[in-house]
Amino acid sequence: MNRRYSRRDFLGTALGAGLLPFLPGAAHAASLVPKRLSAGTRMLEVNRRSAKVFGLVGPDGLPGIRLAADERFRVELANEAGTPTIVHWHGQLPLWTQDGFPWPQTPPIANGAVQGYDYAPIAGTYWMHSHHGLQEQNLMSAPLIVHDVTELREDRQEVVLMLHDFTLRTPAEVLAGLVGTSTASAHAMAQQAEDDPTRNGDSQVREPRMAGMAPDATGMNMAEMAKPAGGAMRMDLNDVNYDAFLANDRTLSDPEIVPVERSGRVRLRVINGASASQFWIDLGELVGRVIATDGHAVRPVADSRFPIATAQRLDILIDLPRAGAFPVLAQLEGTDRRTGIVLATSGARISRIADSAHPTPAVDNSLEGRLTAVEPLSRRPADVAHAIALGGDMKPYAWSMNGEYWPHVTPLMLARGQRVEIDLVNRTMMPHPMHLHGHAFQVIAIDHRSIQGAVRDTVLVAPMGHVRIAFDAENPGRWAFHCHNLYHMVTGMMTEFRYRGIAA
Repeated sequence: MNRRYSRRDFLGTALGAGLLPFLPGAAHAASLVPKRLSAGTRMLEVNRRSAKVFGLVGPDGLPGIRLAADERFRVELANEAGTPTIVHWHGQLPLWTQDGFPWPQTPPIANGAVQGYDYAPIAGTYWMHSHHGLQEQNLMSAPLIVHDVTELREDRQEVVLMLHDFTLRTPAEVLAGLVGTSTASAHAMAQQAEDDPTRNGDSQVREPRMAGMAPDATGMNMAEMAKPAGGAMRMDLNDVNYDAFLANDRTLSDPEIVPVERSGRVRLRVINGASASQFWIDLGELVGRVIATDGHAVRPVADSRFPIATAQRLDILIDLPRAGAFPVLAQLEGTDRRTGIVLATSGARISRIADSAHPTPAVDNSLEGRLTAVEPLSRRPADVAHAIALGGDMKPYAWSMNGEYWPHVTPLMLARGQRVEIDLVNRTMMPHPMHLHGHAFQVIAIDHRSIQGAVRDTVLVAPMGHVRIAFDAENPGRWAFHCHNLYHMVTGMMTEFRYRGIAA
């Protein structure tokens, strides 16, 4: 998955080939030819057992797509998977009809068909994944890296670390075990996650309250929403008992060894592509500086250990202190289980790394509270605000937003140009990584403490926690807003933000 990228390599290779692929002018010319992205199947060996999984492979034979600075996202997605699929460009801001969500206007791509996409991407660390059924759990996902011309001046080696949770069971079997039903019923439930709420006949338009009004659409004030439904509750973590956790498709029994220079300079792009798992990134003896979250620049925050929620990304700058082998590990929250890769200089002795360690705490918003956006939203009052209560429980296994379960939801209507604030109040003992399609938002409060936080597309709402986000409604369309725990989403935790004037 990883190749060595530095300024010297860029310029040397490019000049030798008569090309400058990562410079803006050449990127414009190169982007006139669509890149081919193939959705297919492959065999993966995990802990000496083989499994058939999906894959998304770009024209260079690597997972996903890498774009040069100023290059358009001009891609032809060829479905060779033997089944319908649709791919979401997570965190990017295309027109809603190119977002890769299965609305009636944008149905899944038939096997054997080719779908074209063409939009101006935003630079940073992103990823792509299927939004069809439970395919994401079967590894229908890959990196989407959009380079920026400023990276040429950094002279850093790029290393991508993509995390997955892996099960030898089918995703439908996993879902069936969670909800206590048959595999066939679980298949049907996953398919329901693609139903359009307007087809159900009982959906209504939900208007956001005007900024400053106390009650939300549920009729509860924020203090009432923050109360547990009962007495003391136990935190729930890790719905699924996975067979393995993967770092670039490998476990610690045979980790990827990434060659690096002595005292090298690295940009580590971490992508949490897991379906239902959250991790602590552990750099060991190294110190890293987080300089971007979900593709958007933040003021540097230095540490050796960082939390990362499902679907989030971190760009971490690392300056290696010397020659040697440097494990970069990802440990599952609340457990002793871990995976990772190794950065190693030439000739370094690489010791075996145990796949277990002292248990970690739950992933939290300790990093979130330290982040400050480099390019925050302009200061202006909210035009509309809305509170969304995140509800549900492990038994019965069902998860809701304001008491509604997808697809039986009432869309939240927006008008272009509005500043929108959303209060997310978690009334459950389960963490919920909430993702908004088609927009980047800023985190402006955590547990009622105001901050000028990171710009993101996915934010963790901790058990019994509160997060406020804000965004400008500047991308008209129909947009999904959902928990990125795949099994929470397919059992109800999803709704729609729809702009006025966009037909259902």
